[in-house]
Amino acid sequence: MALGIKQLTGRRLNLTINFVAGLAILFFGYDQGMMSGVNQSPDYVRTMGLGFSTYEGPDQGFVATITEPTKQGGIVSIYYLGTLIGCLIGGVIGDRIGRVRTMMIGSIWVLFGAALQTSAQNVVWMLFARIINGIGTGHLNAIVPVWSAEVASHTSRGAFIASEFFLNILGVVVAYWLEFGLSFVGNGDTQIRWRLPVAFQILPLLAFMSVVWLMPESPRWLVKAGRTEEALRILGNLRADGDASSPRVLQEYDDIVEIVALERKHAGRNTYFAMLFGTDSGDLHVARRVQLSVWLQIIQEWVGISAVTVYAPVIFSQAGYDARKSEWLSGINTVTYMLSTLVAVLTIDRWGRRIGLWWGAVGQGIAMFLAAAFSRLALDHPDKAGQYGGAGAFCVFLFTFVFGATWLTIPWVYPTETFPLEVRAKGNAWGVLGWSIGNGWLTLVNPVMFAAIRENTLHVFAAVNFLSIPIVWAFYPETANRTLEEMDLLFASDSLFVWEEERTFRQLKERNVQLRHNEGKPEHDASNELKESDSV
Repeated sequence: MALGIKQLTGRRLNLTINFVAGLAILFFGYDQGMMSGVNQSPDYVRTMGLGFSTYEGPDQGFVATITEPTKQGGIVSIYYLGTLIGCLIGGVIGDRIGRVRTMMIGSIWVLFGAALQTSAQNVVWMLFARIINGIGTGHLNAIVPVWSAEVASHTSRGAFIASEFFLNILGVVVAYWLEFGLSFVGNGDTQIRWRLPVAFQILPLLAFMSVVWLMPESPRWLVKAGRTEEALRILGNLRADGDASSPRVLQEYDDIVEIVALERKHAGRNTYFAMLFGTDSGDLHVARRVQLSVWLQIIQEWVGISAVTVYAPVIFSQAGYDARKSEWLSGINTVTYMLSTLVAVLTIDRWGRRIGLWWGAVGQGIAMFLAAAFSRLALDHPDKAGQYGGAGAFCVFLFTFVFGATWLTIPWVYPTETFPLEVRAKGNAWGVLGWSIGNGWLTLVNPVMFAAIRENTLHVFAAVNFLSIPIVWAFYPETANRTLEEMDLLFASDSLFVWEEERTFRQLKERNVQLRHNEGKPEHDASNELKESDSV
């Protein structure tokens, strides 16, 4: 098997890498979706001291009642403290020892954390286990998308990563329906209802660990590490069926080599502190890229997806459905979520990142606003609860579909593209840090918000969606169909605004085309464009 994988080239190699990366993303989705069902398990609720359970008859079984929503949210959200810590560690070692080794280290952390969660006997135990699990997930989240972006071609980079998120949401689907099925065992009041789903996450992780060490290292990281012959060979395998002498391969290889040499003159910017405050980053403006990555991920969570993923049954129950029907609707919603990612695969490179974020925010904002309105109407007019509840449920489905087609993938793709090679893993770690802050913050306050302002929580998310539109328009330049080596040109402008960045980018490109035409060389070479950036 090992020999067979190492002999793959071209399309088969790219598809294999895509699938292997998807296994890690599948685990990530499963791990997130898992807590939705765990939070409803009566035995879990009693074990963790979150509330009590009552028997609601043969149709409903045992139903958990939460009396400690803050504690419940804390158990969910502390996982994201772990991902925050893990992504920062993973970013450092990912740039130092490579992408593949870092993914293996992250997987070991996750295995340990999953085992601890499965055997948890009290709140302290569970909190510690979720931090450990989160640290491993942070490693994987920081490195897997970077690895994918660095091996993919620039015209299919977005679709390459977006297709992995199909498996991510497949993980959410598997988690939900597994837990739904277990809710019928012993009237839903068994330890297996929550311990088995927690343990089940180990399976895709073991599959990932068994093959990831056979995968090729990122050729861009290899060039940075001085292993240029290996990098050229892998580029040949990825782009030209093993022909390292192909002009396309040599052109990409030369661009990488020259960019690495030019970026090394900014050696003082390779720490997290230097990246955050822009110390010695010159015309590369790394600090600006950090802020864009962090805030895009925070906004991604505050458009409302965490509420839908983790607390969808609560939303449906407020729309007038009983507990069992709410669970069915939540499960069908996850399937809708999974299928919507296929839209992202088809559109993320063709339409670009900015258009995807725009139409996604409009659709999500409208859906959230209407879902809140119909939920309120269902509560105020119980005689028409079925009609209003059905309309509210449709809006939740609409939100999920639009999010899966747009905001699910783009904030994960963007940080993998925008940072210089020298600090790309650390750069993506900043994006994961933003995701951890947004997710941890929201999952902590979500139970409190739903308890205090009920359906008006959805109005808050609707407002965030609409506010994101001018933010993207003004500050987030387009990265689709541009090579990773061209990103330094895109951020060469001293201005924060997109229109100035695009103007500077065009000037550098035009100047380079003219220079290379005069020298009789091929027109595209991003590194020569960067050499001219100081004079623009």
